[in-house]
Amino acid sequence: MKETTAALNQLRPQSAIQAEQTRAFIRGLEQDAETYWDMVQVGDELSRDLHMTPELIILYADGVEDFNPWYEAWRMNSWHIPGESPFGGAIVPPLLVSHFILSVQFDHTRPFAIGSIHTYHDSEILAPIPVGATVRITTRAVDKYEKRGRRYVRHEADVVDADTGTHYFHETRDILSL
Repeated sequence: MKETTAALNQLRPQSAIQAEQTRAFIRGLEQDAETYWDMVQVGDELSRDLHMTPELIILYADGVEDFNPWYEAWRMNSWHIPGESPFGGAIVPPLLVSHFILSVQFDHTRPFAIGSIHTYHDSEILAPIPVGATVRITTRAVDKYEKRGRRYVRHEADVVDADTGTHYFHETRDILSL
């Protein structure tokens, strides 16, 4: 068994934290872990604030290779600048907030549910988010249903400006729960 583990670690090197997280996840699978269907009730709502810093924007844009000057609100040696876009100052890449919805949707205070698959996604971009804004991401479980013997949980998410209440983004997503 140790030889197999060592061989796997050579194929996918992990930090000590990543290795322990993987072991904990596997231990959870071996126990009687709850499914997402069991953990979520219709009406459950979770919310978190996220500050749209120039650093966050550039890390995301670099990661997805979306090098649009509209997103640039920093410059080497002068750091934060207003940036330029057709909407005034620099804006956040439109789908960046969609990536953070998942981190709100799954309650970080509870164990991660096993067997969850993202199966449906509909995003509506309502307004550009200015770089520097703090947004509030709120997710709500709005439905649980079965289709062809499989169980799904539907969530709606909204992203609004934490200070002004401007509604920037709306999303509906379904999670298949095994």
